[in-house]
Amino acid sequence: MKSLTVFTPTYNRAHLLPRLYRSLCKQTVKDFVWMLVDDGSTDNTREITEQWQRENTIEIIYLFKENGGMHTAHNLAYQNINTELNVCIDSDDWLPENAVELILNKWKNAAAKENLAGIIGLDAHADGRLVGTAFPENVLRGPFFDTTKKHKVTGDKKFVLRTDIVRKYPAYPEYPGEKLVALGILYLMIEKDFDYLFSNEVYCIVEYQPDGSSNSIFRQYKQSPRGFAYERIQHLKLDNDFEDRFRNAVHLVSSAIFAKDYRLLFKSNKTLMVLCALPFGVLLNLFIRYKIKNA
Repeated sequence: MKSLTVFTPTYNRAHLLPRLYRSLCKQTVKDFVWMLVDDGSTDNTREITEQWQRENTIEIIYLFKENGGMHTAHNLAYQNINTELNVCIDSDDWLPENAVELILNKWKNAAAKENLAGIIGLDAHADGRLVGTAFPENVLRGPFFDTTKKHKVTGDKKFVLRTDIVRKYPAYPEYPGEKLVALGILYLMIEKDFDYLFSNEVYCIVEYQPDGSSNSIFRQYKQSPRGFAYERIQHLKLDNDFEDRFRNAVHLVSSAIFAKDYRLLFKSNKTLMVLCALPFGVLLNLFIRYKIKNA
């Protein structure tokens, strides 16, 4: 059995996948399987994947599902992964040639693994610039979100997770008609019980696409209100910082308005705070509607 699953959710990205495939074929260590989770593509994703499977350069697992959004593809991947570690590499990104080697060496040499949920490494742009900042050299392990608050670490990072740990936590909820639940909420749940090992090695090269989720956040906010509300409710339960909790209460109010379901306001353990946030949530909702209208 291989040690690592690299899984890739994809939707109509057949034109981008060859670059990722080539980077996987060039890995200095081949102790991995590539799991391609096709989220209902209507292009030739299946055909090119079957061609790559026939080439047999790397081990490839292809899973097809009806279109449901990134989080539903993660759910399907986690249900089918059989390796100790897993990492999501998006369809528009690719790996440095030594990425798998770096990941497996870091894990092999880690101490006290029973308390570790996995490794967090760095993303970089194609020109070598880091996405955000590196981890402080003296901060070797711990909760990830603490590093963003205490040490001002910024930017997207690459999470390499233990598969058995992931399965201890709830799957991302899937709401009919909605296609977005924030992936980071799982990482926050995990770090309440386990540490992450921090690495300043680059595991992924990223290229943000014009049609990517980060470029349509206001529209998605309106289209997936229950998904956003779920994220805010979990933050209200898990965050320790008052300012963070209140900000999430404001967002929960806005999402409840979009969902037209005011029962959502009472789903967290901070009902009084949510009620205090009502006027601010109404204003946020109006602001988002304005941004969508004028986009």
